[in-house]
Amino acid sequence: MGRGKIEIRRIDNKTTRQVTFAKRRSGLFKKTRELSVLCDAQIGVIIFSSTGKLFEYSEGARIDTLVRRYLSTTGTEIPQQNDDEELQNQLRRMKGETQSLQLSLQRYTGGDLSSVRIEELAHLEHELECSVNKVRARKFELLQQQMENLRRKEKMLEDENDQIIHMIKAHQVAMVEQQQPVEGTSGGATKQEAETSNMLDMLPFLRPEDQPEGVRLQLATLLTPPQFQPYRIQPTHPSLQDFTLHTGDFA
Repeated sequence: MGRGKIEIRRIDNKTTRQVTFAKRRSGLFKKTRELSVLCDAQIGVIIFSSTGKLFEYSEGARIDTLVRRYLSTTGTEIPQQNDDEELQNQLRRMKGETQSLQLSLQRYTGGDLSSVRIEELAHLEHELECSVNKVRARKFELLQQQMENLRRKEKMLEDENDQIIHMIKAHQVAMVEQQQPVEGTSGGATKQEAETSNMLDMLPFLRPEDQPEGVRLQLATLLTPPQFQPYRIQPTHPSLQDFTLHTGDFA
């Protein structure tokens, strides 16, 4: 059986069309090279895909050389565009757009409304109302976010406050337990005093009765919590009356 003929028409499937384009393009370049080598011909191929991508292939000479040779042979010329005129047209168009934008900004701020028709004023009012609604919606959204942040911060502060109160209560309970007398001790000693006595029992060499009198005084000083006495500031210049009294003592 012979190979069936393929109907030459545009391929609707985009993927299939791209695959077919790549295969046929490679085959076309291959045939171009074979024709140039076999017949000693200068051939150039320029292809633009459906997406606008350029593909070119030349054999025997460069593409620009072939194009110039084609133009000189056929007597055609590429029309030269006046760049200065095009630039002037673009400049005039940009100036017109700038003036139109400036006029629109003046109307939005309430200036130069003397020449505006009532239809344009109604349209301007509608646009301003829409803008105000958008601004109010955004403002309300930001206020809601700030309120949520403040609520979360308040909850965190309340939790920290509860933790601090719990720690204070636990500390107060521990202090009360230390001040309560311990059972089995003589004279109803407190917990702190019982701990001090236990420490002395564990370290016999620290017992006051086993030490000389000087060592016992030092131990009493170390084991007894310091008592802070008020300090009275003495005057740097005593009065004459105090000086007279002290002088009279030596008389």
